[in-house]
Amino acid sequence: MNTYTELTTIAQWEDVLEQTNTHPAFVFKHSTSCPISAEAHEAYQTYVAQNKEIPTYLVKVIETRDVSNAIEADTRIKHESPQLLLLSNKEVVWHASHYDIKEDAILTASETVKK
Repeated sequence: MNTYTELTTIAQWEDVLEQTNTHPAFVFKHSTSCPISAEAHEAYQTYVAQNKEIPTYLVKVIETRDVSNAIEADTRIKHESPQLLLLSNKEVVWHASHYDIKEDAILTASETVKK
């Protein structure tokens, strides 16, 4: 069911950030040891499986802490996990964390950046 791309290096993150100048992207920061994150991850996967217009990415915050930290530094959005960021033009245009990551909220956010 994983139809997103996992970011495992800072260079990959920097490429994604640069690409948001031409199209938006979702980045999900996931803790593989947290039940709240597992629930949010399920909602994210459901969204991703049904919506292909916006590129989607995943960062495992425990396994790739350096990538997670780079995202926090570059976006100036305080790290939380689970956390979902929607980026456009190198800026976070929407974000949610914990129980606010629900399929309907993701869909509503995605509508704001579709052209």
